[in-house]
Amino acid sequence: MTDFRALIESRIAELEGMAESSREATATVELDQTRQGRLSRMDALQGQAMAQAAERRRVHTLSRLRSALTRIDSGYFGECQECGEHIAEARLVADPATLLCLDCASARERGN
Repeated sequence: MTDFRALIESRIAELEGMAESSREATATVELDQTRQGRLSRMDALQGQAMAQAAERRRVHTLSRLRSALTRIDSGYFGECQECGEHIAEARLVADPATLLCLDCASARERGN
């Protein structure tokens, strides 16, 4: 049996470690025309937008992982929130924050 608490805490630590580099990448881009040309500024703005999107995903993933720790503490970790069945261990190893078993996730994607 996988130690999901350790797995989740490890992933949280990894994501929290990325915070400083993320802050630097999402910093405001200076638009000083004496230092860089128009295309360089456009590249910098595009890079900033991509970094901001990555930061939003990082924060969202941290939230999902912390919620998974709460489910471990309350005894509901690994139970599908749709049908109440157990979520396969391999699915939880891939994404310990998942809330749905494979059948329910597939049904939701199909719109059922």
